[in-house]
Amino acid sequence: MQKRLYVAATNQHVGKTTCTLGLVEAFRQSGQRVGYCKPVGQEAIDLDNLQVDKDALLFSTMMHFDLVAKVHSPVILGKGATQAFLDEPSLYPYHADVKTAAAILESQYEMVVYEGTGHPGVGSVVGLSNADVASLIGAPAILVVEGGVGYTIDRLNLCLALFRERKVPIAGVIVNKVLPDKIEKVQHYVGMKLREWDIPLLGVLPYEKTLLYPLLSTISGAIHGRVLYNPQNLNVLVENVVAASLMGTHNFEDDQGVLLVVSKNRLNESLLGIQRLSKQKGLEKSPLAGIVITGDGKQLHHVEGFHHEQYVNDHQIPVISTPLDTYGTAVKISHLEVKINVQTLGKARRAIELVRDNLDLTKIKW
Repeated sequence: MQKRLYVAATNQHVGKTTCTLGLVEAFRQSGQRVGYCKPVGQEAIDLDNLQVDKDALLFSTMMHFDLVAKVHSPVILGKGATQAFLDEPSLYPYHADVKTAAAILESQYEMVVYEGTGHPGVGSVVGLSNADVASLIGAPAILVVEGGVGYTIDRLNLCLALFRERKVPIAGVIVNKVLPDKIEKVQHYVGMKLREWDIPLLGVLPYEKTLLYPLLSTISGAIHGRVLYNPQNLNVLVENVVAASLMGTHNFEDDQGVLLVVSKNRLNESLLGIQRLSKQKGLEKSPLAGIVITGDGKQLHHVEGFHHEQYVNDHQIPVISTPLDTYGTAVKISHLEVKINVQTLGKARRAIELVRDNLDLTKIKW
């Protein structure tokens, strides 16, 4: 019997891609031939004259399949797409495109996992909400929701209404990003409510802070950065952000991946302090993942009177100039939404481990 699943989420940024990665790999490990599709995408990447959703690119990299736009990423709702559709719907056979992709994949694989987009209502403007797509391809849905009790149950009930309206069976629920000391309580109370609704709780995934570490390149883009030193090392993960004014309170001995945010006037002093501390603690490797020099409206093209070029070059530490001040830089970084992508395959592998260790896929209601 052909198996298919549609993985949806109650809202953005709750870990839908994380869970989909883990599910796909778990089914593959069980010996099944598994295909993947992102029926409706919003964030496209141009790749070898193809326009595909960024998540489809990630899965093709992880699963080692040749990416075909019409099969793995049939509909892209990029900028202006919804208005164009509303002006002339007949020019955009989106439903047929999704059904064609599903037919091709299901002729090649024992199981196909379809990944949704955003919250359940995304895509409604073109008749392809998450519930619409699941109904169109005849796939039961797994719903991913962020951890808690009251909020989680309320959010689930709200989102389930759209799937009920489209008569889409719910195969199970995954609760993600739960603090370790809250897991038992969430399992008990959310599980209690789901039993009342006759929906299986597939498991609870613990909050994993490493999946939320941004790449330095992502931060650089967000703060309009200009790279002054070591641009080859921007694909490092930033685990902590420390302002130079707070260096005295930070324990550099225990932390790696630190991004130092510092004004030009305090740059030499701050790096001298870090080198002294590293020597005292016997640290061979620099704790710094990068340095951001704030600009108060101006961006540097080079650093005059910089005394520590050898240090940053020996440790291959990227140095980035931003026109933002320290506060503006901190705000931009704090507002970043961190996603798993082809540049963070280590995160993808960790996501697979989390699903393997915390979900019971035998509970899926086919």
